[in-house]
Amino acid sequence: MVHAPQRPPAGAPPVRINLYSDTQTLPSDAMKEAMMRAELGDEQHGDDPTVHALCDRMAALMGKEAAVFMPSGTMCNVAATLTHCRPGDEIIAHETAHILTSEGGAHAALGGFQILPLKGARGMYSPDELRAHIRGKSRHTPTQRLVEVEQTANIGGGAVWPKATLDAIAGIAKEHGLATHMDGARLMNACVAAGLPASEMAAGFDSVWLDFTKGLGAPLGAVLCGSRDFIDDAWRWKQRLGGAMRQAGICAAACLYALDHNVARLAEDHANAKALARGLAQIPGIRVEAPDTNLVFFDPAGTGVAAAELVGRMRMQGVQLSMLGGRIRACTHINVTAPMIDEALEILRGAVRR
Repeated sequence: MVHAPQRPPAGAPPVRINLYSDTQTLPSDAMKEAMMRAELGDEQHGDDPTVHALCDRMAALMGKEAAVFMPSGTMCNVAATLTHCRPGDEIIAHETAHILTSEGGAHAALGGFQILPLKGARGMYSPDELRAHIRGKSRHTPTQRLVEVEQTANIGGGAVWPKATLDAIAGIAKEHGLATHMDGARLMNACVAAGLPASEMAAGFDSVWLDFTKGLGAPLGAVLCGSRDFIDDAWRWKQRLGGAMRQAGICAAACLYALDHNVARLAEDHANAKALARGLAQIPGIRVEAPDTNLVFFDPAGTGVAAAELVGRMRMQGVQLSMLGGRIRACTHINVTAPMIDEALEILRGAVRR
């Protein structure tokens, strides 16, 4: 099978240390208890009070007028681009952006948009790079409609866009009449690392969303924020995409719990990522990229063990890693403790010696 997810390899032991992704997080007992206590209604009918509470809180957190609850972050991106753009329009984004590399061509398939990929180190393009690729209007070229950034930049190593750069990019976009969209899958990681509130980080962007299924530990859900009119139009795409739900408050309650309990603790994940990077750097032959947040990318080529082979060896010893952008990625999160980092490093030292 090509498209369906693969099951664990035969004979593989249970995963004890899951560094594959922060999407692997499991809800805590306290979060599940909050879900069970949630006051429910029919979200699609507009009478689920817990969903309303989450959307109102998220709009305030992001400094926007309104918000809509979605099943996934990918649906937030797809609904946002479908709301901002029209068939034949062009979106400007980094060449490693999630909308270009990881959403199955949805923006072309469903919206008829093309994406202009910009270059830049660590998943971030510069204001000068953006300005250089803005064209005048012509019947020979697609209409440029939307400028997109991903905070943090995943394939860029979990890098945090500096606020000054974001403000400059938003300013250039507005100068040329372009809308702006922030893929905020790990936005709270960026906010904790930079010491800035989300409303400041997203101030120049017309739309922004936050994913609750990564370091925030919820089982599903993301919230897209923007102006009242934008969110009203996004609801039409949520309906068309099958994202309008029923008793969604049971899931929104997990997101509210995450906002209360799991944001400040992201600093622990960042500290664990730095400890992991320090340990990896001490293993001869491994080249490590210094992490900004909770993602650690490394290349074991100098050890004589290929990256894919090392990932396989680690999996057979109960440690789950991933491959992304030709490198190994380790992701720290709420279910990874400091002692687990030490144990994973010890196992890895043995795996590269075999």
